[in-house]
Amino acid sequence: MSPPKPVILLADDTAANVEFVYGILGSAYDLLVASNGREAVDLAAAESPELILMDVMMPKMDGYQSCRLLKADPRTADIPVIFLTAVSDIGSVIEGFECGGVDYIIKPFHAQELLVRTRTHLSLRQALAAERALRVDLESALLKVKQLSGLLPICANCKNIRDEMGSWNSLESFIAAHSEASFTHSICPACARQLYGLNLEDIAKDHPIKPS
Repeated sequence: MSPPKPVILLADDTAANVEFVYGILGSAYDLLVASNGREAVDLAAAESPELILMDVMMPKMDGYQSCRLLKADPRTADIPVIFLTAVSDIGSVIEGFECGGVDYIIKPFHAQELLVRTRTHLSLRQALAAERALRVDLESALLKVKQLSGLLPICANCKNIRDEMGSWNSLESFIAAHSEASFTHSICPACARQLYGLNLEDIAKDHPIKPS
Protein backbone atom coordinates (compact mmCIF):
# COMPACT_ATOMS: atom_id res chain seq x y z
CA MET A 1 0.00 0.00 0.00
CA SER A 2 1.47 3.34 -1.06
CA PRO A 3 1.89 6.08 1.57
CA PRO A 4 -0.64 8.93 1.56
CA LYS A 5 0.17 11.96 -0.56
CA PRO A 6 1.31 15.12 1.23
CA VAL A 7 -1.51 17.66 1.58
CA ILE A 8 -0.97 21.15 0.14
CA LEU A 9 -3.34 24.09 0.59
CA LEU A 10 -3.59 26.47 -2.35
CA ALA A 11 -5.11 29.88 -1.55
CA ASP A 12 -5.95 31.72 -4.78
CA ASP A 13 -9.14 33.40 -6.04
CA THR A 14 -8.31 33.03 -9.75
CA ALA A 15 -9.64 29.87 -11.39
CA ALA A 16 -6.95 29.86 -14.09
CA ASN A 17 -4.20 29.90 -11.45
CA VAL A 18 -5.83 27.06 -9.53
CA GLU A 19 -6.11 24.99 -12.70
CA PHE A 20 -2.47 25.69 -13.57
CA VAL A 21 -1.18 24.61 -10.14
CA TYR A 22 -3.37 21.50 -10.25
CA GLY A 23 -1.78 20.55 -13.54
CA ILE A 24 1.70 20.77 -12.00
CA LEU A 25 1.16 19.32 -8.52
CA GLY A 26 -2.11 17.40 -8.68
CA SER A 27 -0.59 14.01 -9.49
CA ALA A 28 1.93 14.05 -6.64
CA TYR A 29 0.01 15.87 -3.89
CA ASP A 30 -3.49 16.19 -2.46
CA LEU A 31 -4.54 19.79 -3.05
CA LEU A 32 -7.02 21.77 -0.96
CA VAL A 33 -8.26 25.06 -2.40
CA ALA A 34 -9.31 28.26 -0.63
CA SER A 35 -10.67 31.19 -2.63
CA ASN A 36 -9.82 33.92 -0.10
CA GLY A 37 -7.53 34.58 2.84
CA ARG A 38 -10.12 33.98 5.58
CA GLU A 39 -11.07 30.62 4.10
CA ALA A 40 -7.39 29.68 3.86
CA VAL A 41 -6.82 30.35 7.57
CA ASP A 42 -9.87 28.32 8.59
CA LEU A 43 -9.07 25.44 6.24
CA ALA A 44 -5.46 25.27 7.42
CA ALA A 45 -6.57 25.04 11.06
CA ALA A 46 -9.07 22.29 10.22
CA GLU A 47 -6.95 20.17 7.85
CA SER A 48 -3.31 20.79 8.91
CA PRO A 49 -1.74 20.77 5.42
CA GLU A 50 1.99 20.24 5.12
CA LEU A 51 2.51 23.30 2.91
CA ILE A 52 0.52 26.41 1.93
CA LEU A 53 0.77 28.17 -1.45
CA MET A 54 -0.61 31.64 -0.77
CA ASP A 55 -1.63 34.30 -3.28
CA VAL A 56 -1.11 37.82 -1.97
CA MET A 57 -3.99 39.72 -3.55
CA MET A 58 -7.24 38.05 -2.44
CA PRO A 59 -10.68 39.24 -1.32
CA LYS A 60 -11.76 39.50 2.36
CA MET A 61 -8.19 39.08 3.59
CA ASP A 62 -4.92 39.32 1.67
CA GLY A 63 -2.09 36.80 1.84
CA TYR A 64 0.02 38.78 4.29
CA GLN A 65 -2.82 39.11 6.80
CA SER A 66 -3.62 35.42 6.41
CA CYS A 67 -0.01 34.44 7.00
CA ARG A 68 0.18 36.52 10.18
CA LEU A 69 -2.92 34.78 11.54
CA LEU A 70 -1.49 31.37 10.62
CA LYS A 71 1.77 32.10 12.43
CA ALA A 72 -0.10 33.34 15.51
CA ASP A 73 -2.07 30.09 15.84
CA PRO A 74 -0.16 27.16 17.46
CA ARG A 75 -2.10 24.73 15.27
CA THR A 76 -0.74 26.26 12.05
CA ALA A 77 2.37 28.18 13.10
CA ASP A 78 4.85 25.61 11.77
CA ILE A 79 3.19 25.13 8.35
CA PRO A 80 5.48 26.69 5.70
CA VAL A 81 3.89 29.37 3.50
CA ILE A 82 5.10 30.09 -0.03
CA PHE A 83 3.73 33.29 -1.57
CA LEU A 84 2.60 33.19 -5.22
CA THR A 85 2.21 36.73 -6.55
CA ALA A 86 2.74 39.09 -9.45
CA VAL A 87 3.94 41.77 -7.01
CA SER A 88 7.73 41.74 -7.29
CA ASP A 89 8.94 45.01 -5.71
CA ILE A 90 11.47 44.57 -2.92
CA GLY A 91 9.14 46.02 -0.28
CA SER A 92 6.46 43.41 -0.98
CA VAL A 93 9.02 40.60 -0.97
CA ILE A 94 10.39 41.74 2.40
CA GLU A 95 6.87 42.02 3.84
CA GLY A 96 6.20 38.45 2.76
CA PHE A 97 9.21 37.18 4.69
CA GLU A 98 8.54 39.40 7.70
CA CYS A 99 5.01 38.07 8.14
CA GLY A 100 6.27 34.49 8.21
CA GLY A 101 6.58 33.28 4.62
CA VAL A 102 9.43 30.91 3.75
CA ASP A 103 9.62 31.58 0.02
CA TYR A 104 8.34 33.87 -2.72
CA ILE A 105 7.50 32.82 -6.31
CA ILE A 106 6.82 35.59 -8.79
CA LYS A 107 4.03 35.11 -11.34
CA PRO A 108 4.09 34.04 -14.06
CA PHE A 109 6.24 31.20 -12.75
CA HIS A 110 7.60 28.14 -14.49
CA ALA A 111 6.13 24.74 -13.71
CA GLN A 112 9.52 23.25 -12.84
CA GLU A 113 10.28 26.12 -10.46
CA LEU A 114 7.03 25.55 -8.54
CA LEU A 115 7.61 21.81 -8.42
CA VAL A 116 11.20 22.11 -7.17
CA ARG A 117 10.42 24.73 -4.52
CA THR A 118 7.46 22.68 -3.30
CA ARG A 119 9.58 19.55 -2.97
CA THR A 120 12.35 21.48 -1.22
CA HIS A 121 10.12 22.98 1.46
CA LEU A 122 8.24 19.72 2.05
CA SER A 123 11.56 17.91 2.52
CA LEU A 124 12.75 20.62 4.92
CA ARG A 125 9.52 20.35 6.93
CA GLN A 126 9.91 16.57 7.17
CA ALA A 127 13.52 16.96 8.30
CA LEU A 128 12.52 19.44 11.00
CA ALA A 129 9.74 17.13 12.19
CA ALA A 130 12.21 14.24 12.42
CA GLU A 131 14.62 16.45 14.37
CA ARG A 132 11.88 17.43 16.84
CA ALA A 133 10.90 13.79 17.34
CA LEU A 134 14.53 12.86 17.95
CA ARG A 135 14.86 15.70 20.47
CA VAL A 136 11.78 14.47 22.35
CA ASP A 137 13.17 10.93 22.46
CA LEU A 138 16.52 12.23 23.69
CA GLU A 139 14.92 14.35 26.41
CA SER A 140 12.87 11.34 27.53
CA ALA A 141 15.98 9.17 27.65
CA LEU A 142 17.89 11.80 29.63
CA LEU A 143 15.01 12.07 32.08
CA LYS A 144 15.11 8.32 32.64
CA VAL A 145 18.88 8.43 33.21
CA LYS A 146 18.40 11.29 35.67
CA GLN A 147 15.73 9.33 37.52
CA LEU A 148 17.94 6.26 37.80
CA SER A 149 21.01 8.25 38.86
CA GLY A 150 19.27 10.34 41.53
CA LEU A 151 17.78 9.47 44.90
CA LEU A 152 14.85 7.04 44.67
CA PRO A 153 12.31 6.86 47.52
CA ILE A 154 12.10 3.16 48.41
CA CYS A 155 9.93 1.51 51.07
CA ALA A 156 12.07 0.09 53.89
CA ASN A 157 9.71 -2.86 54.24
CA CYS A 158 8.36 -4.01 50.86
CA LYS A 159 11.06 -2.28 48.72
CA ASN A 160 8.52 -0.65 46.40
CA ILE A 161 9.76 2.52 44.68
CA ARG A 162 7.90 5.83 44.35
CA ASP A 163 8.06 7.16 40.79
CA GLU A 164 8.06 10.77 39.55
CA MET A 165 4.24 10.82 39.56
CA GLY A 166 4.04 9.80 43.20
CA SER A 167 2.88 6.24 42.51
CA TRP A 168 4.47 3.25 44.22
CA ASN A 169 5.78 0.47 41.98
CA SER A 170 7.53 -2.80 42.55
CA LEU A 171 11.27 -2.71 42.00
CA GLU A 172 10.92 -4.95 38.95
CA SER A 173 8.23 -2.83 37.25
CA PHE A 174 10.09 0.43 37.96
CA ILE A 175 13.38 -0.78 36.47
CA ALA A 176 11.59 -2.35 33.50
CA ALA A 177 9.83 0.95 32.78
CA HIS A 178 12.99 3.08 33.11
CA SER A 179 15.61 0.89 31.46
CA GLU A 180 16.07 -1.88 28.93
CA ALA A 181 16.82 -4.44 31.64
CA SER A 182 14.77 -7.66 31.85
CA PHE A 183 14.47 -10.07 34.78
CA THR A 184 14.94 -13.75 35.38
CA HIS A 185 14.12 -15.18 38.80
CA SER A 186 16.48 -17.00 41.10
CA ILE A 187 17.00 -17.22 44.88
CA CYS A 188 19.90 -15.98 46.95
CA PRO A 189 21.68 -18.18 49.55
CA ALA A 190 20.25 -16.26 52.53
CA CYS A 191 16.65 -16.68 51.37
CA ALA A 192 17.24 -20.35 50.51
CA ARG A 193 18.35 -20.99 54.11
CA GLN A 194 15.50 -18.95 55.61
CA LEU A 195 12.69 -20.33 53.45
CA TYR A 196 13.79 -23.89 52.64
CA GLY A 197 16.59 -24.70 55.04
CA LEU A 198 18.98 -25.17 52.14
CA ASN A 199 22.63 -24.23 52.07
CA LEU A 200 23.27 -23.37 48.44
CA GLU A 201 27.00 -23.02 48.97
CA ASP A 202 27.28 -26.60 50.26
CA ILE A 203 25.08 -27.86 47.42
CA ALA A 204 27.31 -26.14 44.92
CA LYS A 205 30.39 -27.79 46.42
CA ASP A 206 28.80 -31.24 46.33
CA HIS A 207 27.42 -30.79 42.83
CA PRO A 208 29.82 -28.60 40.91
CA ILE A 209 28.74 -27.44 37.47
CA LYS A 210 30.86 -29.18 34.85
CA PRO A 211 31.82 -27.29 31.73
CA SER A 212 30.08 -28.60 28.62
